[in-house]
Amino acid sequence: MDWKLSDQLCFLLYSSSREVIKKYKDLLDPLGLTYTQYVTMIALWEEDHLTVSDLGKKLALDSGTLTPLLKKLESDGRIKRTRDQEDERKVWIDLTEQGKELAEKAKTVPLNMYEMMDVADEDLKKLYDVLTKFNESRLTEGEDHES
Repeated sequence: MDWKLSDQLCFLLYSSSREVIKKYKDLLDPLGLTYTQYVTMIALWEEDHLTVSDLGKKLALDSGTLTPLLKKLESDGRIKRTRDQEDERKVWIDLTEQGKELAEKAKTVPLNMYEMMDVADEDLKKLYDVLTKFNESRLTEGEDHES
């Protein structure tokens, strides 16, 4: 077999992901957010008041990655973590007013990112559809293994 890095799907996904995250950095630095903090905030803007566990599932992040990220967002005044009164193993995540206001400041990020992509609209749509199917099949497989 001839090994060629550029022929490897895993490398194409990896290098594309790194490039996209690099572009996001330019847009997120003025907001004081990393890419991972940004997607965490999006999840909370979509649905506030989540447990750490539910947030981790939504973001596909383990607690080892999520905990320091949440600590930083809390120290920046964007979220508040509260231990559940009835089950101390549960920790609730809520947006603060500052966290809610950040949504308004970040609302141009998706359009700005879209404009930075040097790809035709129809190709971006195809890519979105393929990646959505890939993620849905991954999620479905995960559910099958847990049953």
